[in-house]
Amino acid sequence: MAADDLGFAAFAAGTAGRLLHVATLLTSEPAQPPGANPHAQRLLTAALGMTYAHWERLRGDDPYVDARRELAGRFAREARRFRRGRGGPLSRLAPRERLAVVLTLYEGLYDEQAAALMGLSEERVRELRRRGVGVLRSTPAPPPVTAPASREGAAA
Repeated sequence: MAADDLGFAAFAAGTAGRLLHVATLLTSEPAQPPGANPHAQRLLTAALGMTYAHWERLRGDDPYVDARRELAGRFAREARRFRRGRGGPLSRLAPRERLAVVLTLYEGLYDEQAAALMGLSEERVRELRRRGVGVLRSTPAPPPVTAPASREGAAA
């Protein structure tokens, strides 16, 4: 295996989990059980494939930025496929709202960075994020999970 291949393999091993989580949030698929997010896995595979294709040109650049750009761009181009929520935590959001929320709040990008990735103005990204956060805040919290009563406690 060439040194470049080893470098990419190390990069992919170190970042695939986080990138898969980003993709799962974007596609609004549940993360559990394992394999419940085939669309996110497909987005990740395509993003890592394109990053590998650009690997030689990325010398000195952060390959994570390239992989995230590829992931976000592919999601944005295919957003019509992800209109309906699939049961994930962001399933009530429209695809562009999901992208704005994930890039700015989960990935920690500034509005201008997210705007450049999304091909929108900073004001539009802020509005999409505000609307998305508003929808998420208006969603009632799920009931707390309580442990089943023990038989001893029930008999007392």
